[in-house]
Amino acid sequence: MENPHDNPAALKELQDAIYRDRIARARGMTPEERFESGVAQTNSAMSRVLEGAMWQTGISDVREGWKEVRRRMQRLCQVRDHGFYVSSPQP
Repeated sequence: MENPHDNPAALKELQDAIYRDRIARARGMTPEERFESGVAQTNSAMSRVLEGAMWQTGISDVREGWKEVRRRMQRLCQVRDHGFYVSSPQP
């Protein structure tokens, strides 16, 4: 089988198939299942954020890792609150 990454049209076809499959699965879920899936995805993302922050700073203590994540999130909030790096101009 040809590597789809070498053929843009094949890659687009593969991406579309994956997207259609995800939509079909989501439509087959109950609201509770969709909610649980969203919580699981959020937890997974936050675990990766924690692992990344700990790796970047060399921290090995999870509590210190969460403090670093909190510091970074607060910094992002400050940037947003000051109007830097927004996708559309603030009124």
